[in-house]
Amino acid sequence: MGVIARLKDDIASIYHRDPAAHGTFEVLLNYPGMHAIWIHRVSHKLWERKWRLTSRCLSTFARWMTGIEIHPGATIGDRFFIDHGMGVVIGETAEIGDDCTLYHGVTLGGTTWQAGKRHPTLGNNVVIGAGAKILGPITMNDGARVGSNSVVVKEVPKDTTVVGIPGRVVSTPNEASKETSKRRTEMAKKYGFDAYAVSPDNPDPVANAIGQMLDHMHLMDSKVQEVCQAVQSMGGSVCTDKLPELEVDDFSDAELAAAQKRKQSIDEFDPII
Repeated sequence: MGVIARLKDDIASIYHRDPAAHGTFEVLLNYPGMHAIWIHRVSHKLWERKWRLTSRCLSTFARWMTGIEIHPGATIGDRFFIDHGMGVVIGETAEIGDDCTLYHGVTLGGTTWQAGKRHPTLGNNVVIGAGAKILGPITMNDGARVGSNSVVVKEVPKDTTVVGIPGRVVSTPNEASKETSKRRTEMAKKYGFDAYAVSPDNPDPVANAIGQMLDHMHLMDSKVQEVCQAVQSMGGSVCTDKLPELEVDDFSDAELAAAQKRKQSIDEFDPII
């Protein structure tokens, strides 16, 4: 991925995950998490080329400027987002996958002074809440989530939520929840809702309410379809008209219009390098 394409990718990921972002230049100038990641990419290249002192000095400058400390030896994937950022510490042997999110005060630290792998590995789509500490050469598998101020010292399975000190599992995926989540996602797309935040283990009461509404609408659709089929089998003529399609634009408001405008500004953005 080229420099410009990666820059656009980073900005788009911030728009997707932070509703406080209102413009491309606002993001460029006022998001220290993104500044720290850009500087890290340079320092990491220098680290790989054995320019150790230069890379460490560059990472120290980034810490001074952003309040975020990322060791140049750490490996970071695409669309990594550090929200707010102050106090984040990422150790030398940490590995971070794609589309991960860290909030302020997060530590990816070690538990030993021995050389070698001693920091955590994060899979894709991992979210670490504010103040959480992930310690040791453990793995946070894809989709794992850690609650704020938790301390995690053991491996976290895929799509699992952990909270507390020490971190304990509070949400584990099962076939029933997967089926519910899949059904809600399909219904959300059908009715014009964004499927984000309607998962069954989401603690947001509004998201839970939307999820229950989608379940209710799915059940009503199924019942109506059964009634229509029964009536038609007896020679009746009902339910012959196709239901009108629902489009997201039908529910647009000023906020949606602003979001579309921001996306357009990203597509047209052409920084001077």
